[in-house]
Amino acid sequence: MRAYAVADVFTDVPLQGNPVAVFTDGQGLSGDAMQRTARELNLSETVFVLPGEDGANARVRIFTPAIELPFAGHPVLGAAFVLGQRLGSDTVALATGAGIVEVALRRKDDVVVFGEMAQPLPTWEPFAQPDELLAALRLERSALSIEVYDNGVRHTFACLEDDAAVAGLRPDLSALGELGQVGVSCFAVSDGARVKTRMFGPGLGVAEDPATGSAAGPLAVHLARHGRTGFGQRIEIHQGAEIGRPSTLFAQVDGTHERLERVAVGGGAVIVAEGRYLID
Repeated sequence: MRAYAVADVFTDVPLQGNPVAVFTDGQGLSGDAMQRTARELNLSETVFVLPGEDGANARVRIFTPAIELPFAGHPVLGAAFVLGQRLGSDTVALATGAGIVEVALRRKDDVVVFGEMAQPLPTWEPFAQPDELLAALRLERSALSIEVYDNGVRHTFACLEDDAAVAGLRPDLSALGELGQVGVSCFAVSDGARVKTRMFGPGLGVAEDPATGSAAGPLAVHLARHGRTGFGQRIEIHQGAEIGRPSTLFAQVDGTHERLERVAVGGGAVIVAEGRYLID
């Protein structure tokens, strides 16, 4: 029986945000067993914790119900909350497939209530199938150019005119899935630094994600690069309301158009369950 905890991430309210299962001891499990467990739990992601290396407190493997990911935001933050609470540490360094990610933790009454991760710096290029993407989203256009960012996970973005347009999306998920292993975020910006977004990832094994930490950093980069926000400006991202899991993420990119220096994404989390699972 393998011990695990479930954390609702990017919220401080139980049964909101994005749930992640964190198995605190994944030693001896095969990748196939991990994948089958993630499929069984059917959460956006499931994390398996392994002994640390190269200065990291732990190594993590991250699985959606369909594939293993080198990096993902809410699983890293959720794992840091679980481990940080047990270790009593204010910083947790996790080795991922995209490198070591450090998470700074903040406590209230000895309970971890907020974490901020320094994400891998993304690369970007034009998305190869913009017309197919818009057709699958049932959109005529995006207000900004459609590019794909890669920070260990590939994400592309479509900019809509307002929150109502984002909320009203009814994409063709089958057609989106044919675009491959890429997360598709549709967003609108209001009040300068408030962003409403929805992320569809059928190619990643997730129809719609309640909160996508790995997309939040690249979204902050995308907005700063195209002049919708400023470098060094903190943005507040709202996601998940349409599927009954409202979430709030905070993101900031430091640097210039020529050189990114740091991409940070943070939010709250609350541990809502602990138990044991028969895997072996």
